[in-house]
Amino acid sequence: QVHLVESGGGLVHVGGSLKLSCVGSEINFRLKSAGWYHQAPGKQRELIATIAAGGAKEYADSVKGRFTISRDSAKRTLFLQMNSLKSDDTGVYSCYVGSAWGQGTQVTVSS
Repeated sequence: QVHLVESGGGLVHVGGSLKLSCVGSEINFRLKSAGWYHQAPGKQRELIATIAAGGAKEYADSVKGRFTISRDSAKRTLFLQMNSLKSDDTGVYSCYVGSAWGQGTQVTVSS
């Protein structure tokens, strides 16, 4: 079963930055759409960033201008650069590439 492994989560202060990575060693990233979900404590999961197979990117209003999604197809890695982090950004971040999913990585933003 193909799966993804996220990393890069952790504890950061408000206003700080983190870069999440999502590695899928058996997936051809060039042919698949991909994205990141965010699930805040006690809330539903929200799709916050996507990148189409052709490269078009879309963002939820909650992260637009602060987060950037990118990929390195040669390294089979999806990224999420998160800047100007807010307390509301706390939660579990999960990636998907095509139909494959990761387990998630915890991000905690402290004030």
